[in-house]
Amino acid sequence: MKGVPIRVADKRDYYEVLGVQKGATAEEVKKAFRKIAKQHHPDLNPDDKASEAKFKEANEAYAVLSDDEKRSRYDQFGHAGVDNQGGFGGGFGGFDVNDIFENIFGGFGGGSSSRRTGPQRGANLKYRIQLDFLEAAFGLEKEITITKEDLCDECKGTGAKPGTDAAKCGTCNGTGQVNARQQTMFGTVMTNKACTACGGKGTIIKSPCISCNGRGKKNKTKTLKVKIPAGINQGEMLTLRGEGEPGTKGGPYGDLYIEVTIKQHPIFQRDGYNTYCEIPVTFTQAALGCDLEVPTIDGPYHYKLKDGTQPGDVLTIKGKGITFVNRNNMRGDHIFKIIVEVPKHLDNKQKELLKEFETISSEKNYAKRGNFFTKIKDIFK
Repeated sequence: MKGVPIRVADKRDYYEVLGVQKGATAEEVKKAFRKIAKQHHPDLNPDDKASEAKFKEANEAYAVLSDDEKRSRYDQFGHAGVDNQGGFGGGFGGFDVNDIFENIFGGFGGGSSSRRTGPQRGANLKYRIQLDFLEAAFGLEKEITITKEDLCDECKGTGAKPGTDAAKCGTCNGTGQVNARQQTMFGTVMTNKACTACGGKGTIIKSPCISCNGRGKKNKTKTLKVKIPAGINQGEMLTLRGEGEPGTKGGPYGDLYIEVTIKQHPIFQRDGYNTYCEIPVTFTQAALGCDLEVPTIDGPYHYKLKDGTQPGDVLTIKGKGITFVNRNNMRGDHIFKIIVEVPKHLDNKQKELLKEFETISSEKNYAKRGNFFTKIKDIFK
């Protein structure tokens, strides 16, 4: 697996698609979707590509905004948090556009039912992995262990006892569907519904596999190697293709999405590809300058601190930050802030020396102080 953080293509804002405000209630979201779906459903607008596109766009928006968990992720991360190409799709966040419409309106012409009886892609899975700060900065290969549903080894996913086959369902004649007349807001329509006798499978297992109780699937534990690219950041995701759950009726496996979380570092912080830290120095070091040992993710960096450095000064070391993902020749910067520490618990000799220093100091040693009192004098003149 090539570990690449997922990027999301530009899309319209889901709230804009449905024409609702960000704080819209679930009922308002549903009402807005119903209005668009009624206007643009493909069964009502045959051969109208524009309506079909608007219907699909609305379905996608509704699938996210009607689900509290996905809506929360969308509000926090945008499309990267929910997009089928960008992380939270499929089995744990996916949808069938016609399934949504069928749930609300009762279906049109059995479109989604026919899809359910054919090969279906397996569910996508999500796994959260926690990395140390430096692991995320430099990348590595990690092993993860997941437990998921997979095909039964005994029956190879058929659900039937080895040496036997599933029989054709007599109720639906193996189609997995039965015709039904249904009353909808558009009038009476004929719909195809999943056969209740066989559960839409078209076959009935008379001698179920003992190992999986006829399900064709069992929980399995699997260890996978995940390549973490250098520079990956909090909340980004990696994709292991085909490592989700198995499909049905010969459908392909889903994918496994790995969400990255990063532990806090005791010294460093991160913003994009730049790293940050604060460095305490003594009054003498700041006043006279010194050779300063600055911590970076690469180790100590020897920096010449100039004399007269002020508290709060922010300094930059170019190219000592985080490596850009998949661009190993580019790095961010390391930025550090100077904290001048005022000494405490002075003994008598130290106090005397500081008093002597104060008496021989002049305004040129304290430009800000001199300017401040000059302004005060001007105000009250």
